[in-house]
Amino acid sequence: MDRNSTQSRESTGQKIESVLLDDIAAGLLQPGERLDETKLAQRFGVSRTPVREALSRLTAQGVLIAGEKRGVRVAEYSREELSQMFEAMQEIESICARLANQRLTLLNRSEIEAAQANCKTAAQANDRIAYIRANEALHMAIYRATDNPYIFELASDFRRKTGPFRAKKLESQADLIASVANHEDLLAKIFSGDSQMAVDGMRQHMTESFMRVLAVNN
Repeated sequence: MDRNSTQSRESTGQKIESVLLDDIAAGLLQPGERLDETKLAQRFGVSRTPVREALSRLTAQGVLIAGEKRGVRVAEYSREELSQMFEAMQEIESICARLANQRLTLLNRSEIEAAQANCKTAAQANDRIAYIRANEALHMAIYRATDNPYIFELASDFRRKTGPFRAKKLESQADLIASVANHEDLLAKIFSGDSQMAVDGMRQHMTESFMRVLAVNN
């Protein structure tokens, strides 16, 4: 196999990986749901090889777990495991808020504000999937504003793993509108000159989010 063919296959696999991550974060793929290589290959119009490579990478990330008969399924966690993950997630997100507050550039702020604008548009249209994707983009923009790739990767990892559980708390338009309002308060604190205010705002945001996640994932 020549180099160009290998690069093309890797690029296809990466695109499939990105789409599946998006689907999991949006709750389109539920915890415990099995992923079929043949059906995915048909969906993306490719052979099973790039599909298998994408699933392998997602399994290595802990987003998927190996099942019976060489299959894979979306990771699922107990209430205790979710609690522990959110405890760690709260600490990391608080660090992100502090560093974003201290290191915010005009480009960072523009990216965060654009994501929030997309959240508002999706909430007004009652487009749940678009909202969840805009919400993920918003948090990713905050992570990038830390200007620390290691913290970005840690925070991103927790968001990937908890995506389908967090998606369940956004079922109605009222949920979407309330989430937009919470973002407005959080972003005002991140954009302030007070890094402790940003940390406190993120801690409150994560606590409220965690309580809603637990309520809908009994």
